[in-house]
Amino acid sequence: MEGFMSWMTESFAPRVNKLAKNPWIAAIQAAILAAMPMVLVGSFATILSIVKDFWKGFPDFSMISTFSFGLFSIFLAYLIPESVMNHKGHKDVAKQAGLAGLGFFLILVYPQISKDGGHITFDLNTLGSGGMIAALIAGLFVGFVMNLFSKWKFIHEDSPIPDFIAAWFNTLIPITIILLIGWIFTFEMDANLYHVVNTIVSPLVNLGQGFWGMVIINFLAFGFLYTFGISSWVLYPVQSAIFLPAIAQNQANFEAHKAVTNIFTNEAMFLFLIGGGGATLALVIMLSFMAKSKRLRMIGRASFVPAIFNINEPVVFGAPIVFNPILMVPMWICSLLGPILVWVVMKIGLVPIPHRPFQLWYAPAPIQSWIVVESIRGLIFVCIFFAITWIVYYPFFKVYDKQAVKQDAELAEKGE
Repeated sequence: MEGFMSWMTESFAPRVNKLAKNPWIAAIQAAILAAMPMVLVGSFATILSIVKDFWKGFPDFSMISTFSFGLFSIFLAYLIPESVMNHKGHKDVAKQAGLAGLGFFLILVYPQISKDGGHITFDLNTLGSGGMIAALIAGLFVGFVMNLFSKWKFIHEDSPIPDFIAAWFNTLIPITIILLIGWIFTFEMDANLYHVVNTIVSPLVNLGQGFWGMVIINFLAFGFLYTFGISSWVLYPVQSAIFLPAIAQNQANFEAHKAVTNIFTNEAMFLFLIGGGGATLALVIMLSFMAKSKRLRMIGRASFVPAIFNINEPVVFGAPIVFNPILMVPMWICSLLGPILVWVVMKIGLVPIPHRPFQLWYAPAPIQSWIVVESIRGLIFVCIFFAITWIVYYPFFKVYDKQAVKQDAELAEKGE
């Protein structure tokens, strides 16, 4: 175990953290996070839609979701190339890259234009999270081209020409090439790049949407990597590419009176992220009210309120769980049990599969459970899983608390 911990500390964790700081990966993360307020607005619309289910005279706010979460791919098409250029140090042409990404994506999704040119029609599904992967690839391609041409400038920084005019001329060729490629494929070759891209990547998405994909990805993000100080946000681009299109498809199927089948959604994950990644709320309660160590009791109480709202950095880094073999193991166990049990109960129909987007991850688990599945069965599952996490954490907590009491006594003797 000591050899494994040493390897993780000195080799694995630094490499993963370095990978997370790669400008291309960091650009995707930054773009998705920048667009999250629009997703959150769509989540508020979901809450209002639930009210309408019980009060028929309540206004229909579904269009708010349509023009927030429902346009997620458009936002990414702009934000990803802009973010790439910012991370590559080309901030002077970042906005132009974003505009090129937006134009290229709208060509990519195969718009229908009337013969007189007066009307253009888009499939709304391609503009929301359903087109997210196409937007991701389009944005990275645009970022690549714009970054490549930023090395060859017509007008250099020492030129007396104003910066905004220099940006015009320095981006003319790459933007022309980008839009020309889109024009050739869509309007000359009559190829639907949106369908091509989705066909190519669909096996990977389907693999991620399966049982093992859900279990492994969630275990890595919220359990294994997290206990080595590697933020779960490292895998967020991978997760979001799977669960955002999945919830969009679930919503479309539900509205069309078809079966809702995609289990690996962010909404389903809320059922086992009780107190945050690794379901640490049970541990926080133990630390707050049962710990004999004054130090652990203080950490637990400082972490208690954040944990209710699924923020567990205080306990993960304060107790600490990170690089602590005693508390890492139960966190790994809970990070495996959570997705496994959610998959099972939803697959056999004990708990309904979520069909509406809800991204307010900081809402307390009991509230989330009722909103995302719209059934008391979600709340019952959360209570049962909380009891399971309590059983898992308790023996490890007792061992660590005993160890902490001994350490506190030793420090007191040394006058520290």
